[in-house]
Amino acid sequence: MATIELTAANFTDHVDEDDILLVDFWASWCGPCRQFAPIYEATSEKHPDIVFGSVNTEEQQELASAFRVTSIPTLMVFREQVLIYAQPGALPEPSLEQLIAAVRDLDMEEVRQQLKAEQG
Repeated sequence: MATIELTAANFTDHVDEDDILLVDFWASWCGPCRQFAPIYEATSEKHPDIVFGSVNTEEQQELASAFRVTSIPTLMVFREQVLIYAQPGALPEPSLEQLIAAVRDLDMEEVRQQLKAEQG
């Protein structure tokens, strides 16, 4: 699946409906963002069961602000409506593949129990 554009209008729907959602926050003037874009796109083609979205932070400033994105590129991963990864910086392809494997291997019931315990 190719990368899709995420906006304030469709972001929540994708978080709610997609089992695994990767989100790349980027801007056209950002050199590291432009370097990461082809890696992200190529990886999206290898994993058609995962939704790869991108948020243009210049066009979607409110969305970037809501997620406290202060550095780009920033990559976030949601699984079953839970934000499980959020880090700034472009990843090389092997690291992105390792992240995807780790996300697939998560026991989401265990993750939910940990979140519940942390929230008291």
